Amino acid sequence: MPNFSKNEEVLFSAVNEIFEEKIPFNKIIGLKVRFISPEQVKLSFEMRDELIGNAIRRMLYGGVISSAIDMTAGLAAFMGFQEKMSGKPMEEKLAMIGRLSTMSLHVEYLRPGLGREFVCTGYNVRTGNKVAVIRTELMNDQDELIAVGSVSYILV
Repeated sequence: MPNFSKNEEVLFSAVNEIFEEKIPFNKIIGLKVRFISPEQVKLSFEMRDELIGNAIRRMLYGGVISSAIDMTAGLAAFMGFQEKMSGKPMEEKLAMIGRLSTMSLHVEYLRPGLGREFVCTGYNVRTGNKVAVIRTELMNDQDELIAVGSVSYILV
């Protein structure tokens, strides 16, 4: 992780805890925060039987792929909006998580979801005052691009 100020470290630690421990759906998928910055975030999860959508080929369910892309984009949008909140109290920054809502989600499935581990990266394309646009990539443990997404989040 890059060098962060003490306040940024506290924020990132709190975000990790909220994201990994307090959002039940993230726990179901097994999403873990691997990297976090205002420009980019990386989440990962391991393949498990509960995530299979094609029992014959043992492929990841497409809904899990789109959910991972959406959650990654949400975290990337949150981090983008943090840049606009410098100087605000920590409680106000963290409260923003509850104000983000998916506006649009577009997923391109490029390859079957095969692998033992998956990493989803979200890139902050642009964050305005109310809307953030995020580009995402889901890779497997063999560095194959499984899916890409374009997601817009709105601050309500």
